[in-house]
Amino acid sequence: MDKKTEEFYIRLKEELTNSTLWPSEYLYKFIMPSDIHSIAKVEAAFNNMGAVISTQQSKTGKFTSVSVSVNMPNPQSVIDKYIEVSDIEGIISL
Repeated sequence: MDKKTEEFYIRLKEELTNSTLWPSEYLYKFIMPSDIHSIAKVEAAFNNMGAVISTQQSKTGKFTSVSVSVNMPNPQSVIDKYIEVSDIEGIISL
């Protein structure tokens, strides 16, 4: 992980710690190429967590937005999920 990404996650953890009572519902939002295998990887990352996952394809069909609403125990678990899905090709976390 590069230094800029590491600093981002440190700031995110601080913000989540200071702004939310944990455990809490967290909404992940991703944009990625409309590839069924990549979307399935995101879904698999949240499997067995009680997550509500919705997808919306772009007008051209080239990209898909994926929203995942899931109850997370603490800020570090939120960051761990971001890191887990970050290796999926073409994924952008919003």
